[in-house]
Formats: sequence, structure tokens, C-alpha cells
Amino acid sequence: MYFCKICNSRVKQIEDKKKSLYYYRCCFCGFISLNDSQRVDIKLEKQQYDQHNNSLENKGYVEMFEEFIDLSIALYLENIQTALDFGSGPSPVFSELLKRRGLEVDIYDLFYAPKKVYEDKSYDLITSTEVFEHLCQPLETLELLTRHLNFNGYIVLMTKFPPKEDDLFLNWWYRRDPTHISFFTPKSFEIMAEKVELKLIKTINNNIVVFQKC
Repeated sequence: MYFCKICNSRVKQIEDKKKSLYYYRCCFCGFISLNDSQRVDIKLEKQQYDQHNNSLENKGYVEMFEEFIDLSIALYLENIQTALDFGSGPSPVFSELLKRRGLEVDIYDLFYAPKKVYEDKSYDLITSTEVFEHLCQPLETLELLTRHLNFNGYIVLMTKFPPKEDDLFLNWWYRRDPTHISFFTPKSFEIMAEKVELKLIKTINNNIVVFQKC
């Protein structure tokens, strides 16, 4: 029997018949996850990430992150000195943009910056952009980040919220990346926040969530 990884409620199955993939949508919080047995292996996962070709020279990519900072972080910058970019990717563009805003920034990435620099530290801000959709155990990861967050500090995530209708979800472009296995609703993030003792301050558009430790 399969239950929601976020709130342990009942789920309903969503089948992608073309690819023989099975997803589970929570009947309470709306969280969707791919069947664990159908996740791509770690070698193929890294190969997918290696295809990303983003840099400071990519104007559109930089503008996307600048807009993200303006929308979700700029309001709190006067209270932030230190930051961790968790899941920085092969080219840590975002961390460089935060440094340009005057922050001291550490980076961590499972594949590209695997040293756990955060282990004996805590931060005023932890960001994780386009990471949580790749996680098999997102609640545990949020708990880890919370342990390394200073009191009154912020965790800011970027990941797209899924369509509410199953047929739209199956046709959703964001789902087609084989490394995207977890899809969150504002309600699922609200429950996650309660479980790790964060406050969900706000969600922005259909892809940003801001937490505070208070």
C-alpha cells in the first residue's frame, strides 16, 4: 500500500500508459510522486544534468534568477549576510548573483560540489532552485536544511506546482524530464513546514515558496 510521503494520507494512482510510469497523487495535500522503483539510476541522472549548459553569459538564464531574487529574496536582504545555495548545479550562476548582492555564499551539489560545507555552519538564507522536484525524500531534505538555518532565517525554494487535473499533469512539459519525480502543491509545502517547524510565509506565482524559521 502506498501513502503520501508528505502527510501519510491515501493516494490515487496516475498512469502514464505510453511510458508505463505510475505516479501517486495525495488525496489530501496534492503531492505527486513517481513510483520509487521507476526512478532513473544515479548515472543516468547525472547524464541528464550534464546536458545543462547555463552560464553568466546566458542572458535569459541570468534574468530568470535576477527576477527570482527580486520576487522572493530582495525584501529580506537587509537581514541576510550568509547564504547556502543547495543544489547549485554544474555552473553556480545563482550563487554568483547572490554574491553580487553582498552575501557570503556557500554552494553544495550532490554531483558538482559534493563537499558538505554546511555541516558545521548555519545560514541566514538557504536557497534551492529547481532541486526539490528531483528528490525522493523531500521532507527529510527540508528538515536537513532547517537544521542549518539561523533563527529568523529564510529558506526559499523554486519548483513548479503541478496541474490539478490528472490529464493535464500527464501532458505537462515539466513532468517529461525523467529526473523530475516529486511535485508539490502549496498545501504540501504548508504541511512540510509544520513538520519541520518552519513558517510558510508565502508562495509566489506557481513555482516559489518562502519559509522562515521563527
